[in-house]
Amino acid sequence: MAEDLPVVRCRVPIANALGLHLRPAGAFARLAQTYQSEVWVAHQQLRVNGKSVLDLMTLGAAPGMILEIEVQGPDAAEALAALANLVASGFDFDEGDEA
Repeated sequence: MAEDLPVVRCRVPIANALGLHLRPAGAFARLAQTYQSEVWVAHQQLRVNGKSVLDLMTLGAAPGMILEIEVQGPDAAEALAALANLVASGFDFDEGDEA
C-alpha cells in the first residue's frame, strides 16, 4: 500500500458479553471487506488482518478488553468509523441469540 494514503486508528473496548468469538469476528471481517482500505486490529502484542475471521479469532479478546483498529487507504476514515461503531455497539446482535 502506498505510504501517502491516510492512516487512522482508534482504541475501542469490546462491548458484547462474550468477547470477540466467531459471530462478532465474522461481522467485523464482513464489514471490513466492504472497504478498499487495509484494516488491522491489535490486542495486546498481536496485530492481525481485520478482514480475516481466522486472524481475528487468534486475538482471544474477551469482553471489556481494548481493540486497537488501524485503517489505511482511500476510505480509511469512513471504514474506521463504521468498524469502531460495530465494536462499540456489541456487534449489532443480541447475545441472547447465541446458540
